[in-house]
Amino acid sequence: MNAPRTPAGGPAAAPERANAHGAAAPRRDGAAWLSKPSARDGAVHAVDAGQRRWLPHPWLSLLLAAVWLLLNESAQPAQLITAVVLALVVPRLVAPFLGAATRLYRPALVLRFVPLVVYDIVVSNVAVAKIVLNPARTPRPAWLEVPLDATHPLAITLLAAIITMTPGTVSCVVDDERGLILVHALDCDDAATMVAQIKDRYERPLRLILEEGGA
Repeated sequence: MNAPRTPAGGPAAAPERANAHGAAAPRRDGAAWLSKPSARDGAVHAVDAGQRRWLPHPWLSLLLAAVWLLLNESAQPAQLITAVVLALVVPRLVAPFLGAATRLYRPALVLRFVPLVVYDIVVSNVAVAKIVLNPARTPRPAWLEVPLDATHPLAITLLAAIITMTPGTVSCVVDDERGLILVHALDCDDAATMVAQIKDRYERPLRLILEEGGA
């Protein structure tokens, strides 16, 4: 093979490199190929590292703070401080169990889903209070098998937690083998309707938020 020609008075020109598709890649100066990260890049990485350290799960922090303020129905300084503390401390404590931060596919839906859950908790409290305070009212307990379409571990965990937080229902068993949650309902006259309501009202939004292509 013939050596590359040397221009007069200069060194031999370096042959063009081929990229992964076989096309010749443009030559770059040696300084460009060996360029070091700039101070700005280092600052960005430092900010990202700091954010991961203080807010390993930013959306979980936001959710905790919002739920706390909604449950207390107050934005007083004491409640704001408590919400900030919960948002900073709780995600850091549970970070080893949650692993990497979860991607939210429909983050805007969270802003509608959280008030819905809080509303259901309040309404269920009233319904259970009526059962307890009315001696003539006889509850109709039932066991419900809620089949799971959700596959994301966090979606299943949140669904079970929401069911338990809503007075009148308790998540007793998450059966991975059968793909269902066994729920005990304090008062249920139509098991199929309650199961459909749980799936449509809670599981479906969780899948839309946490699962790609969830519906």
